[in-house]
Amino acid sequence: MRTPFDLSWLFWRVWQRNLTVYRENWHVSFVPPLLEPFFYLLAFGFGLSALVGVIRYEGNAVPYLQFIAPAIIAINIMNNAFFENTYASFVRMYYQKTFAAMMATPLSMEEIITGEIIWGATKSVIATTIMLTVISLFGLISYPSGLLLIPLAFFCGLAFGSIGMFFTGIVKNIELFNLPVFLFITPMFLFSGTFFPMDTLPRWAQLLALALPLTHLVRLCRSLAWGSYDLSLLGECLYFLILLMIFFSLAMARMRRRLLK
Repeated sequence: MRTPFDLSWLFWRVWQRNLTVYRENWHVSFVPPLLEPFFYLLAFGFGLSALVGVIRYEGNAVPYLQFIAPAIIAINIMNNAFFENTYASFVRMYYQKTFAAMMATPLSMEEIITGEIIWGATKSVIATTIMLTVISLFGLISYPSGLLLIPLAFFCGLAFGSIGMFFTGIVKNIELFNLPVFLFITPMFLFSGTFFPMDTLPRWAQLLALALPLTHLVRLCRSLAWGSYDLSLLGECLYFLILLMIFFSLAMARMRRRLLK
């Protein structure tokens, strides 16, 4: 009997199938990560920055525009992987019956789900590469360390994609995705040190924010975008490795129950 990690390389066929579909409509997917940083930087950066100016972050004075730029990339990584493996995967599974068709081939259920999660991480990489190019035009990314944001997008995209696939395995209909979006994604978007330092929050809220994945991703993105390294980065990476292992296994278990019932 297979375990969640007993896989063959056939899962790349699922990834290849999704890439082929993506290439048919690439111009639609290309626009959001191209324009999104402009909107964020214009609204929060240039608009709010005129009021905020410089903020204190970890004992340093940081221009507000430089503070939020890595957070925008972190949000992008989270959103692309999570929404690809929730709404998009659910559509392929439930409405298009793509999963059922693939299970009629030599592909196993584990290979289908793994290919889906890797594709979600790939979407994060594609969007991050586009967004990184745009933000770099404003001189807000330090190189060569900024290039490490691309493999980081894949690694953390796997974790967020696994979380998304777990929810896909438990929701009964597509409208119920509003619950994890409202109760999980939105709080992270607001309170993970994205648009203001977490030390401005009450102590209990700071502790709660430390449990949220986006908090750790924002820290990683800021360190790489600013070219500042310390041993705490290893702890952040370990956090995501554990998160990935837990939710990858949970996603496999829930999807196995759903697809093989």
